[in-house]
Amino acid sequence: MLTDLNLNLLRSFFMIAEERSLTRAAARLNMSQPSVSQALQRLEEYLACQLVLRGSRKFELTARGQKVYEECGEIFRAVERIGHLTQEKTVEEFGEVRIQIISNLESPLVNEALRLYHQRYPSVTWIMEVQNSQDTIKRIQTEKCGIGLCLLARPVFSLRCELLFREEFSVYCGAEHPFFGRKEVEKRELRQESFVSFTCATGGMGLEPMSVLSQSLGLGERISGQSPNLEEVRRMIVAGLGIGILPLTAVHDEVANGLLWPLEIKGYPLGADVFLVTHPDCAYSRAEQHFIDLVQELRALYPDMH
Repeated sequence: MLTDLNLNLLRSFFMIAEERSLTRAAARLNMSQPSVSQALQRLEEYLACQLVLRGSRKFELTARGQKVYEECGEIFRAVERIGHLTQEKTVEEFGEVRIQIISNLESPLVNEALRLYHQRYPSVTWIMEVQNSQDTIKRIQTEKCGIGLCLLARPVFSLRCELLFREEFSVYCGAEHPFFGRKEVEKRELRQESFVSFTCATGGMGLEPMSVLSQSLGLGERISGQSPNLEEVRRMIVAGLGIGILPLTAVHDEVANGLLWPLEIKGYPLGADVFLVTHPDCAYSRAEQHFIDLVQELRALYPDMH
């Protein structure tokens, strides 16, 4: 194996083959012609084969010389690529970004922030923890640090809360439900209906943001089905087990296909504000601060992106 092959010898030979002349190769390498000739000779001795035919007026590579020349081209192109990779202006970042996020959050803004962040800083590790907003707020206040994507009725005074967007929800029923097709229902009517709710996978806590909205409507007195999974809650509502609250973005197809019906409640538009929550006194790591800055950058560029 050629474990100690001198790269400079290969470079000299490659330039000789490129220029088809020792004289022109020496000029490009800023070396004397005897030095270039000696480099060629040393490489041939090391490889134990002749690379260039000597003594003729016309410069010519041997068959092996042509193959070595082609391989040298691949080697130096790879070296050039390595140089570009290591000299990029973007400083490679390492570290970890941990985010507490409400469950089942549908957000092109958050998705784009994750995509673009990973594109810029591929060596950073992500930890996404599903947690209700109340616990996230308590955690950030207690630890005086952290990043949360929270559903809040209003900003928390002691924390930095940046409004990202408003998520729209609706109460839905299946095709066989008596309310299917009705343009408007009363709040008191819904309270009497069987309710399909979200539950947390651990601890039995209602999954946000749907649990917050259901409590505001007084729903959930008669629970007919529960699941921590949005798809399964949707399945039970479609099957007619009861009514339930779902984000508009999650059920476009079912509504269009006549499987679900949105129930408009007079005087109770359903929506909730999603905030990026941080602590004003926290010295965030570079990796964490990059994410905070990136979210602000995207909001400035695409104010309508949710």
